[in-house]
Amino acid sequence: AGGIDSRFKLKVMNEEDFNLKSLILNLLTILAREPELLKQFTEFVPKIEKPPIDKIAVTVGPGLEPALWVGINFAKALFATWNIPITPTNHMEGHIISAMAEKIKTPSFAKATEGEQFSILKPEFPAVALLISGGHTELVLVKKLGDYEILGETRDDAAGEAFDKVARILGLPYPGGPQIARLAEGVRNKLEETRKQKRETRLKLPRPMLKSNGFDFSFAGLKTAVLYKVKEIQQMTEEIKAEIALEFENAVTEVLAAKTRKAVENFKARTLIAGGGVIANKHIRSELEKLARTKSIPLLLPEPRLATDNAFMIALAGSVSPEAAAGEEIKALGTLKLKKLSSK
Repeated sequence: AGGIDSRFKLKVMNEEDFNLKSLILNLLTILAREPELLKQFTEFVPKIEKPPIDKIAVTVGPGLEPALWVGINFAKALFATWNIPITPTNHMEGHIISAMAEKIKTPSFAKATEGEQFSILKPEFPAVALLISGGHTELVLVKKLGDYEILGETRDDAAGEAFDKVARILGLPYPGGPQIARLAEGVRNKLEETRKQKRETRLKLPRPMLKSNGFDFSFAGLKTAVLYKVKEIQQMTEEIKAEIALEFENAVTEVLAAKTRKAVENFKARTLIAGGGVIANKHIRSELEKLARTKSIPLLLPEPRLATDNAFMIALAGSVSPEAAAGEEIKALGTLKLKKLSSK
């Protein structure tokens, strides 16, 4: 096989094996733009026995298309090797379904190698889903799995993006969300006591689009307000920085909760779902829990470790998808939206 493409020095134990040579030729085509991935793939994957799985789930969007293509091409290479059908999945649907995953408690005598097991909850519909991550902030009406209507989305910065940018303004390390939350949590109780004593706090930030008629969001102006506030302060102390972090977190949370509450009321939601990396924030989770209790509806939240992007949520999305496609039919769709089911 070295004559096929000597750049990768492919070694085939039996060069007369026509099927193996045909497979490698196919892989050379599929992974032509991923030479390092091609090298590792051809060295290891063809030697692995076909696993007992029904389908391969892969994210086709939304996201940065160059990154999406890496995953898609890898899935196509697996399809060529094992002939297991590929299911294209929507990244945001993965966040919705990850909130429905409930860990099954395993007996104490279970072997560690057996791994974790999860069941998928069956929520009552319609549901409202709040999806908040570094690239997306959306309110989605979930009529049932696979049937979605986007009620509102961010007009500029997503919530997670705003957290990161504000953290950078404050000189905090990346990723900014956990850093902002850490500072805010540390000073929250202290400032709450200050408010009870009717003392003024050092600053107040806007709540963008809090009272707008629709369900869209906008966080760019809030980020800019933090920038101007920092420029006004002659001497930045750790205490002031923590107060800014708290006020910023409170502003974002108040807007998210208010918009979500309105969506739940307007569409008579029977379940509230929240997903995305930002939902790992303790204060946001707490406020959504209060909202759900007020409305007497269940709240489905992913475990914090499953809130950020992960393969598990994409596997879940693939498991409920009724369609599987041949590898060559799948393309990256950077602006892919959650869609309504066809009326047919």
